[in-house]
Amino acid sequence: MAPRPPSSDNPCTKQRAKAEEQAAMDLGLKGKKVILTGGSRGIGRAALEIFAEEGCDIAFFSRNAEQVRETAETLSRHGGTVIGEALDMLDHGAYVDWLKSAAERLGGCDVFVPGASASGSGATGDWEACFAADIKGTVLGCETLQPWLEKSGTGAIVIMASTAGTETFIVPQAYNAMKAALIAYSGQFSQMVGPLGIRVNCVSPGPIKFPGGNWEAIGEAMPELYQATEAAFALGRWGGPEEVARTIVFLASPASSYTTGTNVVVDGGYTKRVQF
Repeated sequence: MAPRPPSSDNPCTKQRAKAEEQAAMDLGLKGKKVILTGGSRGIGRAALEIFAEEGCDIAFFSRNAEQVRETAETLSRHGGTVIGEALDMLDHGAYVDWLKSAAERLGGCDVFVPGASASGSGATGDWEACFAADIKGTVLGCETLQPWLEKSGTGAIVIMASTAGTETFIVPQAYNAMKAALIAYSGQFSQMVGPLGIRVNCVSPGPIKFPGGNWEAIGEAMPELYQATEAAFALGRWGGPEEVARTIVFLASPASSYTTGTNVVVDGGYTKRVQF
């Protein structure tokens, strides 16, 4: 059975459409320097677009050179500096060099969003790749950019976790374990760098659907799982990348200046636990 589209009569669908029509809120991000890993599609791409709309200067990378080119071209229309390059983050030496170069070319770093991940089919059993991308990529990025973030005076890190890190989901997967580790790392790192004026938070999306994403493929290959997941949302619909991206951008902004060490779940009510 093919996945069914969300009903236009769903009040939550109408609420999402209304939010997309609203004018951008001034979050105090104009002129901020943002470095984001990944970003040519999905949540990362949506976050880059909002950062660009807010007047930020941006550096990002992804493995797909054509997607990077197209993304950079689109972001440049907002008038800020955009640095987009093709890079495989699993080459950790090249990754660290790129981070340093990006910060120098931007003239600093106020916001770091480590969004690149080993998510996908390889995330089920390839523990080494998941560790190298999700854990080591995040830690290396935070440590490398810490001097620039400290100098910023409003430094903010938003780490991409997942509800898969806190919920039992299908089978034991490397991806799930790594995301749980990132939530722990985020909280602990926030305590270490808080006195330096750097805020650190996590965002944990639930299942999010977008063209070319994992859930689009799951809908075709495992329709029963797809339909069971769709039925579990309290809001009665799938979330889109832009809905997670807005939370990322807010946490990165001066408007969220007293928030650090937290993990914000953005899942449309998919998870059922009571959070304290």
